Amino acid sequence: MVVTGSATPLPVWLTGLWTREWIERAGERTSAFDVHYLQTPVAFADVRLPRERSALSRARSFSDLTDIELHVLARQRAFTGFTTMNGALATWHHEIDFQPADTEPDIGRLERIDDAHILEHAPDSSYTESWRALDQGETRFLALRDERDGRLERVLLLAGDHFLFVRNRAHDLPAAVSLDSLISSRAVTRSQMVDYLDCEFSAGRVSGGSVPWEIQHSTLPWREGGRLELADSLKFAHGAPEPLARAPSRTQWLMQVNTFTPEELQRMFAPRP
Repeated sequence: MVVTGSATPLPVWLTGLWTREWIERAGERTSAFDVHYLQTPVAFADVRLPRERSALSRARSFSDLTDIELHVLARQRAFTGFTTMNGALATWHHEIDFQPADTEPDIGRLERIDDAHILEHAPDSSYTESWRALDQGETRFLALRDERDGRLERVLLLAGDHFLFVRNRAHDLPAAVSLDSLISSRAVTRSQMVDYLDCEFSAGRVSGGSVPWEIQHSTLPWREGGRLELADSLKFAHGAPEPLARAPSRTQWLMQVNTFTPEELQRMFAPRP
């Protein structure tokens, strides 16, 4: 098993793919988001899509959406980075955020109910979240990251047959209370709105979907049902990702975690006819 970086590997029971069943605040339980949280032994990614967003499935690009519909996309939440634990306290260190960066640390106290259920409690008891495991990875994990000039640009995480791919927006967001409030500014043009929203978090199945590497949930609705093209360009030699040509420099993927065999990697990332 390959694990690199400064983060402490997590307990086995936390790894895999999870969904949030509900969140409770002030005695009221809600489930307004479709949540997909993939945790490897170090790196994680989490995408939360408002259930109301299903009405935008007809779109094929940003140009198909009205300004009002862009505001629906702005209510999406997603983040990726690495996770550490100190006792029962888990900290999710964000490296890419769909929303403007939050100055408050993302910390929760985890209560393990059984093999497939976890309760997450806010340190100040302001909320409780119920999480259910969808797939605990079967000890098969991969975490790749692509940086340029010290900025994280892309992340690919696998847990068993599930993947979560992240592509950062071209430029970091300015400080704001929320993405929705940011694009509501009269000074923001539609072109700027699209630039702010063009940050991809796509979750899917490697081989268990209708096509190989099928994207099933994405912050870009028109990506859903399609194939993750990155899987065709990534190549592995002796179990490590090879550099890819990309002007003006070469993409160098860093492998943080890998428990797949070289043969398994070559089969998963074999070019499709």
